[in-house]
Amino acid sequence: EPLCLFYWGRPQSMTAIKYKLTRTFSVFNSINLREFRYAQAMIFAIEEINNSNSLLPNVTLGYEIYDSCTSTVGAMRAAMALVNGQDQTAHSGCAGKPVVHAIVGESESSSTIVIARTTGTFHIPIVTNKNEFPTFFRTIPSDYYQSRALAQLVKHFGWTWVGTVRSDNDYGNNGMSVFEEAAQEEGVCIEYSEAILRNYPKQRITKVVEVIKRSTSKVILAFLALRDMEVLLEEILLQNVTGLQWVACDSWITARYLAIPRISAVISSVIGFTIPKSTVPGLSEFLVKVHPSKSPQNALLKEFWEASFACMFSQRNETTDVKLCSGKEKLAELSNEYTDFSELMSSNVYKAVYAVAHALHELLTCKQGKGHTLNESCVDKANIQGAQGEDGEIKFVTIGYYDASLPAGKQFTMNDNNIFWAGDPFTSVCSESCQPGTSQAVIRGKPICCFSCIPCAAGEISNVTDSTKCIKCPLEYWSNEDRTECILKKVEFLTFGETMGKMLTAISVIGASLTAATGLIFFHFMETPIVKANNSELSFLLLFSLILCFLCSLTFIGRPSQWSCMLRHTVFGVTFAMCMSCVLAKTIVVVNAFKASVPGSNVLQCSAPLQRLSVLCCTLIQVVICALWVSLAPPVPNRNTAYSTDKVILECDVGSAVGFWAVLGYIGLLSLMCFVLAFLARKLPDNFNEAKFITFSMLIFCAVWITFIPAYVSSPGKFTVAVEIFAILASSCGLLFSIFLPKCYIILFKPEKNTRRHIMGKMHAKSH
Repeated sequence: EPLCLFYWGRPQSMTAIKYKLTRTFSVFNSINLREFRYAQAMIFAIEEINNSNSLLPNVTLGYEIYDSCTSTVGAMRAAMALVNGQDQTAHSGCAGKPVVHAIVGESESSSTIVIARTTGTFHIPIVTNKNEFPTFFRTIPSDYYQSRALAQLVKHFGWTWVGTVRSDNDYGNNGMSVFEEAAQEEGVCIEYSEAILRNYPKQRITKVVEVIKRSTSKVILAFLALRDMEVLLEEILLQNVTGLQWVACDSWITARYLAIPRISAVISSVIGFTIPKSTVPGLSEFLVKVHPSKSPQNALLKEFWEASFACMFSQRNETTDVKLCSGKEKLAELSNEYTDFSELMSSNVYKAVYAVAHALHELLTCKQGKGHTLNESCVDKANIQGAQGEDGEIKFVTIGYYDASLPAGKQFTMNDNNIFWAGDPFTSVCSESCQPGTSQAVIRGKPICCFSCIPCAAGEISNVTDSTKCIKCPLEYWSNEDRTECILKKVEFLTFGETMGKMLTAISVIGASLTAATGLIFFHFMETPIVKANNSELSFLLLFSLILCFLCSLTFIGRPSQWSCMLRHTVFGVTFAMCMSCVLAKTIVVVNAFKASVPGSNVLQCSAPLQRLSVLCCTLIQVVICALWVSLAPPVPNRNTAYSTDKVILECDVGSAVGFWAVLGYIGLLSLMCFVLAFLARKLPDNFNEAKFITFSMLIFCAVWITFIPAYVSSPGKFTVAVEIFAILASSCGLLFSIFLPKCYIILFKPEKNTRRHIMGKMHAKSH
């Protein structure tokens, strides 16, 4: 077992020097050079203090060094040897004079906790929970911060799928517990977590390596003590496990063991944290001057010399081929862990000794009357410069740092440009990152780092990598094809520029033009019998209203606005009411004219003023309905987002459904009256059968508008407007062609029938 840690105490008399080094046991060639250097650093610090005229003048410090041999039992034995009584204690049950006044050590957490619990009861200071360890102080940062820093380091490189191996003791278990908690906060998942110790059976170590081989993660965090790591690496080497990225804790990241060619072949890529390097002035010279001849009674020093130079001071058996030590070997020519003078732990041992010295100095120089009991103190905090120097400069080379004292978000800093990877940087994830436009979907039974990438639904986006959910676009926005951003929905309405708009506009203009042409024909042939017989005044008024009906359809095309919405519905309602009023009056005139011509008939003649009054009254009723509609709940532009997901339908909301259907209902009532009267008068003489044409026109009109209702309700978007325009144009054409086309045909192509005799001939024949 290697030498691991030392305990230093104050001798019984502060004015006497007592050097004592005891070891529980030793094994040849297994000495820990790093820990031996710590012991020498402690001795160097004590000698430096003893030679100081300002710190503890006229007081000489002594020490005792114990080897725990990496064993908590050995650490406990050393602690009990030191704690064998106090002159001043918190309890009166202890007897005997004190052996030590302070203890420096250990480097392993497990042994340190054992010592702290043992010596804390006797209030012997050890150089963090002050309630549990009231006399425990540290010069090495807590592993709590290292564990959190390791979690941020792993996250920095995007390694969200890692495996972990830890020492199965307080050091490894506590450190890994903090790491797992921090990793969860950082979104890092752990595929497996194994625990080993150097004295575990080989089968158990082999099983851990087999778990590593079967895993899918390519990154391993090894929170191990150096000797535990060496045991693991030997098995890794034996099974030839390569191609892994190792993340190290400070206990083994700087170990020269990793530089051995056979080890570096399987563990070529390692990154981790260590404490910044520091130089203790004079320590390097002190370390290289160590020689067994200067301390003949120090058996440990001889063992160190033999291990460093692979020699022996005396031949232990005749069969060995190891050379004898000459004593002329030079430590300055060595390059090993003992001669790594800048390694910080030595500096911390140095500082620990100085902390004890400053505390003793303050106690000894405390003024009379102030007292220095356990409950009272006259000690001020000492500003220990140690190896740092007056200018506070520590020289080291680093690729990043972690400082828990900084605000959140600034604690971890990394300069990736200073990293030289053994090959390409490693990638270790359970699932590849979800690109923008997708979201993560957790796979049942697996950690949160294992997920599927689900494309965002239409109308939802994700604009960051590894989004956990898709964000729904605002009401008038829609997702682009990649589902990475919300874009304004296309606003849709019937325009003059599109094909449908052009066709409807053309039909409207052609219809109005044909109506105007019909009016011109009637005006030109106004004195002919067929024009006179059809009541020219009502015919011209009907033609005028038909022109308005054709043209009012144009108000339905284009971008809806406040005024256009009101105009399109009111103009439509009034013009069609006027048109139906004219047809109704025309039907009544035709019926009355025929009845009046029958001998013995007493039917009242429908004069022109009465005809105009009837048309005006019927039209005014519609005007009143429209006025009430517009004043109470007018039609307004509406952005309809409910119908279509990817576009906004810009339409005219009717405002009041009652008003809208009242307008249509009144037009329907007028058309129904026209149809009934015309149908009843269908048996008029053939030559004067105006009622038959009106009946046919009303059939077309009613058929169009009855069909319009379900088509209007079910048509999507701008097609709703197109259906309404089509109904207007179709019904207008039906009236124009049914009532006026036959007459125009006779006027233009059958002028011989445009005579009073022909018109009245059959009428008289049937009347007799």
